[in-house]
Amino acid sequence: MEDEVDRLVAAWRRERPDLDVEPLEVLSRVSRLARHLDRARRTAFAELDLEPWEFDVLTALRRAGTPYQLSPGRLLTQTLVTSGTMTNRIDRLAKRGLVERLPDPEDRRGVLVRLTDTGRDHADRALAGLLARERDILSELSTPQRRELAALLRELTAPFDNTPY
Repeated sequence: MEDEVDRLVAAWRRERPDLDVEPLEVLSRVSRLARHLDRARRTAFAELDLEPWEFDVLTALRRAGTPYQLSPGRLLTQTLVTSGTMTNRIDRLAKRGLVERLPDPEDRRGVLVRLTDTGRDHADRALAGLLARERDILSELSTPQRRELAALLRELTAPFDNTPY
């Protein structure tokens, strides 16, 4: 079965036979898949009136386990945003009743961000909706194919994920 990337690659091979366009066969598909995944995420989150960034913060807290709290610094590390951006995000989530700020018992000057029960419910429901959509995206692949693809993508992404910026 031919896809849009096959047509793009064929056109470049015709127009620029001097270039090796083989990377496009993989990375253009990854890019297109990322766009489809972004649409699936937005659809899953819209059902709960969540933005993707809200999902990222709520699920970082949810993955932390009971009592579902992290320092703002730890949230920065997990979501890759600046401290000013994180402060704004925490403010907005707190205003919606999805998180609360608490004093850090280990550091009198510090705070912890804790998921509220409503925030936990939103995180759980949004994750379930997202996983259903992701299963649909992957439905053309068998279980062994999905495992092989995951392993290959891990090889590509691990160097980026393990390099400090």
